Amino acid sequence: MPALPATTAAGTTPVDLVTTGPTTILAAGIDSIPLSDSLAWIAIGVFVVAMVLEWRGAVDPARYLAAGAWVVFGLFWLTMVPHYYLEVKSPIQTLLTLAALPLCAYAGYLLVQGRESLLLLSRAVAFMGLFYLPAETIPVVKTWLIETTAAQTHFGMELLGHSPGIEEGLNGYQSRFAFDSDETVTGRTTYIIMSCTGIGSMAIFGGLIAAVDAPLRRKVVPFALSVGVIWFLNLVRNVFIGLASPWGWFQQDALVYVVTEFMGAPADRTSYIVAHNFIAQSLSIVALLGITYLVVRLLPEVLEPLEDVLYILTGTEYDLTDALGTEARADGGTTAASEPSSGPETER
Repeated sequence: MPALPATTAAGTTPVDLVTTGPTTILAAGIDSIPLSDSLAWIAIGVFVVAMVLEWRGAVDPARYLAAGAWVVFGLFWLTMVPHYYLEVKSPIQTLLTLAALPLCAYAGYLLVQGRESLLLLSRAVAFMGLFYLPAETIPVVKTWLIETTAAQTHFGMELLGHSPGIEEGLNGYQSRFAFDSDETVTGRTTYIIMSCTGIGSMAIFGGLIAAVDAPLRRKVVPFALSVGVIWFLNLVRNVFIGLASPWGWFQQDALVYVVTEFMGAPADRTSYIVAHNFIAQSLSIVALLGITYLVVRLLPEVLEPLEDVLYILTGTEYDLTDALGTEARADGGTTAASEPSSGPETER
């Protein structure tokens, strides 16, 4: 995205948004594009209605309604392509948003063709939206999330010897790190927006955990674990980007050349783009895969919607329970998958 000037006591300092990683489903800055905002609300609303119909036993109407919701959900992501390509300049997020529409349309097609198991994945998306959209649209909640994240990020910077202070950002929240442009390498700074809070990634796991059929007592631990890990890693990420941008950690000539020649960005924005668009987003994928593994070890029922995700992506049926050697026990716990005995058991 282009540099945004903001006046400080030290003069004019260009600022960047510490935006989210590629795995945040609904935290895509929907407040920036009204059409996207509307499509997100419509999609989640239809998903919720389909979920209610399924619970009431009207499976066929639920399938058709959920199929339509998937198409609208795909259109939502399509409207975000210009934002990620022209403003954020993120190759990863641009490719993901481009792929979203055909994948969502295929999910809708499978539902129409009778793949009822996709109703569980549809239910998960409904819960994700119910987790995220209120936080996005209730002012007091949104303000608290943004400003608390900014304060925690600033505390992390202080632990590393940097104390720029916090002031009002262009979004109207106390979320901008007030580095002096005359003292830093690039003269740039960043400020926190809603998608920097990690709420989108939390909503992903919250939606998956809420959607599956399992006792509530077994859902509490994986939910708390996933939220806690996401919160910590997101804080580390914000501190990393918030310091890399002003202090020019990645202003090496080769990187500057790539950013200016191939991405059309100003040279002084190189450190931000490298830290945010390449390093942080790539590591976000690795981190979420790791969190997913921890969650499925505690709540293997989550594997069922993930198997449908893999089917949509590859067209091949997978048995992740067998692959991971985990299965649900009758008492609601988990156990390693049994292996055939090679002979009579010997007492020791």
